[in-house]
Amino acid sequence: MNAEIVVIGTELLLGQIIDTNAAYIAEQLNSIGISVLYKTTVGDNAARMQEVLRRALERVDVVLTSGGLGPTEDDLTREMAAAVTGRKLVLHPELLAQIKRIFDERQMPFKDNNKRQAYIPEGSIPIENPQGTAPGYIIEADQGILLSIPGVPREMKYLVEHTVLPYLKRKAGASHVIKYKLLKLCGIGESNVDHAIRDLIQASANPSIGLLAHLGQIDIRITAKAATPEIADELIARLEEQIRARLPHQIFGVDHETQESVIAELLRNHDLTLALAETNTGGNIGRHLLPIPGSDAVFRGGVVLTDAASVSRLLDIPPDT
Repeated sequence: MNAEIVVIGTELLLGQIIDTNAAYIAEQLNSIGISVLYKTTVGDNAARMQEVLRRALERVDVVLTSGGLGPTEDDLTREMAAAVTGRKLVLHPELLAQIKRIFDERQMPFKDNNKRQAYIPEGSIPIENPQGTAPGYIIEADQGILLSIPGVPREMKYLVEHTVLPYLKRKAGASHVIKYKLLKLCGIGESNVDHAIRDLIQASANPSIGLLAHLGQIDIRITAKAATPEIADELIARLEEQIRARLPHQIFGVDHETQESVIAELLRNHDLTLALAETNTGGNIGRHLLPIPGSDAVFRGGVVLTDAASVSRLLDIPPDT
């Protein structure tokens, strides 16, 4: 089963809000073996929303939308989902009662426009939202499955965990998992990494290999799809061994490890401490080391100076050292 994530909101296209929803949703879908093939962002425009949703339903099994379920006139997801699946919107009494209950609990007045949020496409499965006033729904259409959940991150995460994932697990039948591992490198450029493992990249389908370039760092991502996490880990481990044989000195860490966390761990393991005298860095090295848990045991502190001559005077070392 594959999917497309459609994130809705003009504010995203204006750069007013950073989209973190799609990354979270993609990670969760991959965790249950659903491959995310596309991610689309569309503004609050009826024609473009219909175009995006129709195209998505044509090319994937599951379309998951986030956003556009509020009470205002520019919250169009309900109407557009109904239009592309050939349905009308109908009032869902249970959802209306739930929304009113939340307003009562929060001691807020219920306005007429809030009633809009209780309308969902006819024949769809309602998704109650105990975290807020924007319910979602699931449409099992001829074209495919269309799920809509709110864009507020706290509400979105709750519904993904408690409704979306259990539903999709049931629909997907035989379960698979998608796992990945990052190998982190420094001291080598992206083109040189590609040259070293190009044949592995070309030959590998499952697991697959991808390269990600950052400032001062290259990541090699190994992604495997398998029936169980253990099998996926085994597939990744075999390919990782081949990559490490090609790049034995450049890989400094994996996954969530950073250069500074690895340095702190090396200092701890060798019972060493570190003090810094920084020039032309603005104290950047120390600033990266300080947040590392337990760094106070190995990082004794430092000074930030403007030039090498100041370092020489302060530390009483020759200028040419």
